[in-house]
Amino acid sequence: MASKTYTIGSILSVLIILFAYLYKCNLDEQLREHLDNVLRNLLKVEKKFKITPKTKVALGLGSCTDAFEDGLGLMKRSGIDPAAEAKHHSYISSKEDLAQTFAYFFQHGAAAERFVSDKSLFKTLVQESKVPDTRWAIGGNAPAMARRMAMEGLEVLLGSRLSTKQMKELGTDVKSVGKPLEDEDVHIILEYDKDAQWGTYKSPRANRFIVHSDESNPSLESLEDFAAAVKTFNPAALVIGGLQMMDNYPFKEGVRKERLLLLQKILADSPMSVRNHFEMASFTDENLISDVLDHVLPFVDSIGTNEQELTNLYSILKYGNVTLVTPSYPRVATVLDQMRGIYNILSNTKEMEGQRKLTRLHIHTLAFQAILTTHKSSWKNTMAAAAKSSLTAYRYVCGTKEIDVAKSRILMDEGFSVSTKKDSKKVMFEANRPVSCWDENDYQICIAPVLVCTEVRQTAGGGDNVSAAGLAMQI
Repeated sequence: MASKTYTIGSILSVLIILFAYLYKCNLDEQLREHLDNVLRNLLKVEKKFKITPKTKVALGLGSCTDAFEDGLGLMKRSGIDPAAEAKHHSYISSKEDLAQTFAYFFQHGAAAERFVSDKSLFKTLVQESKVPDTRWAIGGNAPAMARRMAMEGLEVLLGSRLSTKQMKELGTDVKSVGKPLEDEDVHIILEYDKDAQWGTYKSPRANRFIVHSDESNPSLESLEDFAAAVKTFNPAALVIGGLQMMDNYPFKEGVRKERLLLLQKILADSPMSVRNHFEMASFTDENLISDVLDHVLPFVDSIGTNEQELTNLYSILKYGNVTLVTPSYPRVATVLDQMRGIYNILSNTKEMEGQRKLTRLHIHTLAFQAILTTHKSSWKNTMAAAAKSSLTAYRYVCGTKEIDVAKSRILMDEGFSVSTKKDSKKVMFEANRPVSCWDENDYQICIAPVLVCTEVRQTAGGGDNVSAAGLAMQI
């Protein structure tokens, strides 16, 4: 009897396991079909509108050589142990500062970039980065965006001082202006994976922490050459980024303001038919942020930011405060409210002495792309730009042109509210129509889900590539 009971129990156990396996296979198949459907329709939207070939775009400023490094491995090789306290520092002056600041952003999964004032420490980090697994490549906001736009078929002028090696790496599709560099500025990209553990700290998402000790980029050394070249190049768009290199840099009195005033003149002198775009970055120096608000933002039509930079910009414009970190996975409704807040302020800029109203805002997050454009402005193809930006995010982070849904996931919910306000409208996510667009007041908003790459090859430069792809579709 006991043997018979044992046999029946064994059969039931096998059947339960088999049922669970088949159920999981069915769910996996449904998920794959869903992802295939989303991808197919994103590609359909991307292909519906073509980028105008040979459109001229001028981009500045600055460049560097990026060392893509396993962040935790580099910290260990450099003798830097996990900090007892996670603490923010505006710049890095010691190993302890580095450990505390890295831990601060690592535990939030937030991207950040900091200047290292201790030259000896930075030299050690560069030396310890010279291992076989480290990947070296040309970097900087402007070169990354320039390369992406050239790949999309645009004619590109880059304002940046480059070494001979960097010029060769960029290729002949990008024309550069600026006196050649003998010694390249190096940026060390300390990358880490989702759920990575460093001492007691755990990262909620894959991201990176960047350190540099630049000499050329903070001073915008290519600015004069770039200004002269732009006049004869006659671009359809003028794109500025890399100003975070000025953050907490030890300038002599008045030098930073002088350089930003020259940049303001370039933007103000740009014809109104030329679209001016500013790519935001991580800023902590309140005096620099104030200067950017005065001398850059009033002179651009378009701004690109990630979710962290968006919150910082919103907080500065609304309350005058700097925000260092934000949730790794922000709600769509929160992002949309912040976009509206920024737009309502900057779209009311008085058009005088070269100043412009904001007519475009692109937010690139891990989970979705959000683009706002003013009705009857010169920006076109907003839906296609959102789709292209979404697909570019996967292609860049995974390091491949082809998208494999088996190596992707969607983080967006089945639906999202368009605002955090009570009783706000809810938009349901549809795989057959993955890009959601609607009109509000004098503008249109489009949201596209990102097929998030699950086999991360690189994160640094992702925002620049995504933003550049979206811009290329809309110029």
